[in-house]
Amino acid sequence: MIFARISEMALEEQDRWVLWVPVLFGLGIAIYFALPTEPVIYGGILGLIAIVGIGYRGRSNRIILWCAILIGIIIAGFSAAQYRTSSIDGPILSRAVGPTTVTGQVVRVELFPTGSRLSLQKLRISGVGPAETPNRIRLRVKTSKGPDVGPGDWIRIRARITPPPPPAMPGAFDFQRQAYFKGLGGVGFSYGAPTILTPAKETGVMSLILKITSLRQELGTRISAALSGDTGAVARALMLGDRTGISKKTMEAIRNSGLAHLLAISGLHIGLVAGLLFLGIRGLFSLIPRVSLYYPVKKWAAALALPGAFAYAVITGGSVPTVRALLMFSLVLLAVILDRRGLSIRLVAWAALIVLIFQPESLLGASFQLSFAAVTALIAGHEEITRRRRYQEGERPWWQRFGFVYLAGVALTTVIASTATAPYALFHFNRFADYGLLANLMAVPATALWIMPWALLAFVLMPLGLEALALHPMGWGVNLVLDVAHFVAGIPGAVTVLPSMPTIGIAAMTLGGLWLCLWRGRWRLFGGVGVAAALISITLVQTPDVIVDGEAKLMAVRTADGGLAVSSLRTARFNREIWLRKAGVTEASVWPKTGRNTEQYLTCDGVGCLYKRAGRVVSLTRVPAAHSEDCWTADVLISLVPVRIVCRGPNVVIDRFDLWRNGTHAIWLKGAKIIVRSVNEDRGHRPWVVRPVSRSERKGSSS
Repeated sequence: MIFARISEMALEEQDRWVLWVPVLFGLGIAIYFALPTEPVIYGGILGLIAIVGIGYRGRSNRIILWCAILIGIIIAGFSAAQYRTSSIDGPILSRAVGPTTVTGQVVRVELFPTGSRLSLQKLRISGVGPAETPNRIRLRVKTSKGPDVGPGDWIRIRARITPPPPPAMPGAFDFQRQAYFKGLGGVGFSYGAPTILTPAKETGVMSLILKITSLRQELGTRISAALSGDTGAVARALMLGDRTGISKKTMEAIRNSGLAHLLAISGLHIGLVAGLLFLGIRGLFSLIPRVSLYYPVKKWAAALALPGAFAYAVITGGSVPTVRALLMFSLVLLAVILDRRGLSIRLVAWAALIVLIFQPESLLGASFQLSFAAVTALIAGHEEITRRRRYQEGERPWWQRFGFVYLAGVALTTVIASTATAPYALFHFNRFADYGLLANLMAVPATALWIMPWALLAFVLMPLGLEALALHPMGWGVNLVLDVAHFVAGIPGAVTVLPSMPTIGIAAMTLGGLWLCLWRGRWRLFGGVGVAAALISITLVQTPDVIVDGEAKLMAVRTADGGLAVSSLRTARFNREIWLRKAGVTEASVWPKTGRNTEQYLTCDGVGCLYKRAGRVVSLTRVPAAHSEDCWTADVLISLVPVRIVCRGPNVVIDRFDLWRNGTHAIWLKGAKIIVRSVNEDRGHRPWVVRPVSRSERKGSSS
């Protein structure tokens, strides 16, 4: 009876079935990335062929046919991710190199307050053979002295290069995976300024790419010339998608106030540019009565606004939110041309599917998750409000009606978008801006009604060299937004810091939220089960009792109040910040050098510390002198130096070689059970996981 009722409700919403295609496609991608080892080559394609055959043979049976279609879409997503991974061709450094001489071609220049960052290709690295040389590396140049380097220039520079860093702890952000799909085989820093060997000179497609990159750099320079400091840096972020010049203090205020979405070139920016172009062009045509009366000027305006929006997306770098927004607004403008309905959740589904086909790895990124969560919830909310609306506006003056509707719309969209993105913000960044609604009510109107129109005018005036006429008024609006950000971020309790939701929890939240947004009938409320399960999963999160850095520089233990105590506040600062964020705390205490600290469960002496919790004893040592004694008394022995003796006492021994081989370790003490997870064991044997190579192995491979 229940199954029959569910089938009946599903048949009533046949027009919504297509919305689940990108969901199933994404599920296949998620399955691929969750595997511990790389699947058999062409395994996905063979599976897809097999399921198509099963569906064809069982086409007379509706259940078999629909199951084959659903499984086929999942396998298609799996195959797309597998193909994308196999298409990446380029080695990744397995060891640190340098100081050494690097020669290569500049493909990107990013400007920071303290220097710049160069992306290089077509490399020659002294001490690294051709087979081990990455296709692309990224170097931080901290000096401002030296020649102005631009995209396309061939340079020589002294640098130290390392493999892309692994996650700071199990479950943390995987920069190695991101770098792999960007074709980035190494990162590092330079010693001094670069030397230009040959100025930019390129042909073909690469010439077009370099010209676009050079244009972005030139536009950024001209914006900075008109607007200085953080005002100019934020203006570059809003116009070009380049956030590198924003100071750390200002960026922190923007995040804590809930305004970080304004810096992402996404729906707001693309929509404003496309909308302003559409309205402006249509307005110009309307000034000519003969044209406006006898020709479809609305369609002409949509057709001309489309290349303008595309050009803006190219100039801003083409991030995932930008591509998603461009796809959506392109479909909206196309719908205007074809006299079809523009705003629809189907646009979101098709945009998501296109992004996932060409960039399957984007599914795992915060950018994809946040942008699509927000826009899906907003359009679903718009559909529901439109369906329920039963009244017309009153007889109030138009300016009052406009102001009320606009402010109410900003408030409502902020609430919907913040609610939809909060789980992903907590999962990736462990923070929630409590006063984001207040900040957005002040900043979004300023951005939409003042800043972006002046930004668009600045683009129009740049070929004439008159961009300063528009940039200065734009700067006034930017300063207002920055004042709002600093004010809201300074309110006590502006940010709530929480531990990360487990992966199973974010998956339940995603499926539950999609169920609520994609269906229309009452059975959509069943999605609340997934949301409730995700919220419950937060309570099950437990901070590791012990964390040890893979570089053997830092250790941390969980304190009595649930915080973290670290061995040092001077070393491995980046890792320490990630550990604190994942634990949902803002500050760490420091271990005692000697003596006992009951709040930290620690007893320390000159050779190490003993950590006692849940009936277990963990030995934390930096010198071999403690090994012989702790091997018999501790349940877990963690040593930042190699353990040269055979330990028969502890259940777990982690020494310098284990840290070097498997990266950062996290340990949970659960009474009789000890759980140990390491970064590399968690990620498995995948192409993007860099495994350290010993000196003897390097010699063997070279011979």
